[in-house]
Amino acid sequence: MSRIGRKAIPIPSGVDVSYEDNVITVKGPKGTLSRVLHRDMILKQAENELIIERPSDNKLHRSLHGTTRSVVNNMVVGVTEGYQKALDLVGVGYRAAKAGNKVTLSLGFSHPVEIVPEQGIEIDVPATNRLVIKGIDKEQVGAVAAKIRSIREPEPYKGKGIKYENEVVRRKVGKTGKK
Repeated sequence: MSRIGRKAIPIPSGVDVSYEDNVITVKGPKGTLSRVLHRDMILKQAENELIIERPSDNKLHRSLHGTTRSVVNNMVVGVTEGYQKALDLVGVGYRAAKAGNKVTLSLGFSHPVEIVPEQGIEIDVPATNRLVIKGIDKEQVGAVAAKIRSIREPEPYKGKGIKYENEVVRRKVGKTGKK
């Protein structure tokens, strides 16, 4: 039995969970999330918790059990607390500026890069070399952060680029002169 799949998902007060025809909808103080789950997964709602069960022990059901539980738990946490990812801009002249909901990045290109966040995503610029991506959907927050990071990934010689907050960039030794 899956150790993650067996765990019950606590449902805090103020969160409403509904499940019809393989679609789970979670409503909370920060917003609403909906997702289509696999038709074989069984959801049982007790008083303050949700339990995910699998119909059999075949390989597909075992693989979906823990994943389904994690996805639903991420939805519950998202509508109550939300998710955020921080990105650091490392490099001389690398900076970010926010105008309205649009973020402009200066990353050493011949032109500034403009980013308009998707619906449900908010990008804050607490400092000129830092971005904070916030939202209620964990998957969407991670995807937007990865997309922004891919504009100028950190390079291994000087460490310049866009990196995650706690990311460690492995550095390489540069060339040496001829002897």
